[in-house]
Amino acid sequence: MILYNVTINVAPEIEEDFIQWLKDTHIPEVMATGIFTEHKLLRLIQRADDGSTNYAVQYFTESLAKMQEYETKHAPALRAKTQERYQDKALAFRTLLEII
Repeated sequence: MILYNVTINVAPEIEEDFIQWLKDTHIPEVMATGIFTEHKLLRLIQRADDGSTNYAVQYFTESLAKMQEYETKHAPALRAKTQERYQDKALAFRTLLEII
C-alpha cells in the first residue's frame, strides 16, 4: 500500500475558503480518478509563527503503478486548478510513503 501525502501551508486569510473547497471540490475530484481507495484530512495543531496553518491530505493507493498513473493522467490538471485559485496562499509539498 502506498501513501501519497500532500502537506499544504495555508495563509490565514484564505483558510476557511480553502478548507471548504478542499472538502467539497478538490478531494472529491482526486477520489473520482479511481486511483485512491481512501483519504484522510489532517490539521497540524500548532499554527506557524506567521499565523498560517499546515494541513495534510493523505491518499491511499494499492501500488506505485497506480500512483504513476495519477501523476501522468490527473495530477497536472488538478494542481493547476489549485494554483489558479490560491496562487502562493496555499503552498504544497508532496511525499510518497510505503506502508509496511
